[in-house]
Amino acid sequence: MAAKGEKLAADLAERLHTPPTRDLTFYLILILVVLPIWSIVPLSWAFVVYALRSGLVWTFACPGWGLFAIALSEVFFSAYHYNLTASVSGPTPNAPGNLLELQAVFKRVLQAGLASLPEEGFDEESLDVDRPGSPAETLTALDYNDPRAVDFRNYLRTWFGKVPWSSIRRDEMYSWLYWSIFNSAFPGLDKVSEPHRRALLEVIQMIELRAGSKIPEGSNPAVTPLLLTVDPINVAWRPFIWYAAVALSNAYLRRRLQSRWHAKVGVYKDLEYVLRIPPKWNARTGHRPIVFMHGLGLGLTQYRRFIQHIFVSLPEHPVLVPLLPHVSQEILHPRFLRPMSKTEMTSCLAGLLSELGWADLDEPSSDSSDSDEKASTGTNASAGKERAPQGVTMFSHSNGSFAHAWMLKMYPQMVTRSCFVDPVSFCSWEGDLCYNFVYRTCQTGFDLIVKYFVGTELGVANFLQRHFDWSANCLWYEEIPNARDPTKTIFFLGGKDSIIDSTRVRRYLTSHGVRKGIRFDPDGHHGQALLSISPSHNEILRWLREQH
Repeated sequence: MAAKGEKLAADLAERLHTPPTRDLTFYLILILVVLPIWSIVPLSWAFVVYALRSGLVWTFACPGWGLFAIALSEVFFSAYHYNLTASVSGPTPNAPGNLLELQAVFKRVLQAGLASLPEEGFDEESLDVDRPGSPAETLTALDYNDPRAVDFRNYLRTWFGKVPWSSIRRDEMYSWLYWSIFNSAFPGLDKVSEPHRRALLEVIQMIELRAGSKIPEGSNPAVTPLLLTVDPINVAWRPFIWYAAVALSNAYLRRRLQSRWHAKVGVYKDLEYVLRIPPKWNARTGHRPIVFMHGLGLGLTQYRRFIQHIFVSLPEHPVLVPLLPHVSQEILHPRFLRPMSKTEMTSCLAGLLSELGWADLDEPSSDSSDSDEKASTGTNASAGKERAPQGVTMFSHSNGSFAHAWMLKMYPQMVTRSCFVDPVSFCSWEGDLCYNFVYRTCQTGFDLIVKYFVGTELGVANFLQRHFDWSANCLWYEEIPNARDPTKTIFFLGGKDSIIDSTRVRRYLTSHGVRKGIRFDPDGHHGQALLSISPSHNEILRWLREQH
């Protein structure tokens, strides 16, 4: 029986991946939603060309001239959109990172899952070790049937279109490794520099140890590695009227937040933000501020209801919402095709938090209880000093967890509490995020909505397919302060999330001792936790309201 179980486990990475068939909702959304919007551009071109060539344009009355003007604006905008797409279709502008740092990150990826950690987690209260399963495991050769090797092969093949592991050859593995390390196309092993060649050989040897199998020499043209920032960019056109509606909506909501909620819309360096500070709030004694990092989509238009719910439910908490135009379809914004890098984003955000007096830029922030104790036991030399800022509660959704992860890596002392909802920064090295969001064909109506209205939008595609920094975006358990304290860190996951593999994310967290801080909704979809109909909605607001 044991041998049979091992064989079944070993066969897991050899199973053919058969995508599910498209359901009725896919065709309904395609016909009733996507095609009507998509067809505006070609229909506008056809109308303008026909009206000009036939001479009918000179016979139009006022309504006809109005329609012609709208169609002509779509024609001109489509040419502008085409030029913008062409401008980002070349090689990624991001230079490769430091080779030694990237090798260290890759080694950390290979160490993930090596420790013998129970998936059900640990007892947080009785566990003596501070961070169970930290990256101290030695990378040794695993047996082919070792469940850890089987699991590694099974998720690594996601980067090759989920083909059977045995069909992957060394040339395709070199191509994927060269992209993941050096962020460029692989020119061939005989054409790379000697340091790069040594790095590739070293990493591929570690992969073979971790996978419990040798990767055969040669090439298999039927296998295509996923090279996110090298592959042709996938952009679908959309009409000018769509972008205009989004821009007008976001502009209206900026003014609405100012007039209705007395919020400030400002800019710190190049970081635009919405800021609401209660009139009587004090930076040293008031409620801990909240920073909300939103995800991909429509910016304020998409998140307006939840932001308003935060304002209503937490009237005594300051709230900061950094605005990210490159993932909010604000095509006329000067930073639309120039997303902030990790260094620029964290520098701007940390500088803003420091300027607001919410967290110290250089000194570690402490929670309120520690601060109270220090204030009450201070010596004469420190008696005159004010209590240190409390730091912030950082709350991120989906793509916003990348910036959240960057802050925890660069300025962990500024973030006292963390709330992750549908986080995409965990287990992103496994390939599910990139495969599901960029490469997978749509099977349901929801998939098609996400793909057309978000995934293939120019700004989003440029950010993900030309500026994606996988090593910076990966967040490891040991990089999260107080990860096992549910009053300091909480995670909301949906069991039916079609973008991330929430089951694997939960397993990763629980195996490191995170248990009470996980809220897993078996029926939850991506983004559903922020809707008022979801039970997680009130749970998020309750957790944000707590003072710890």
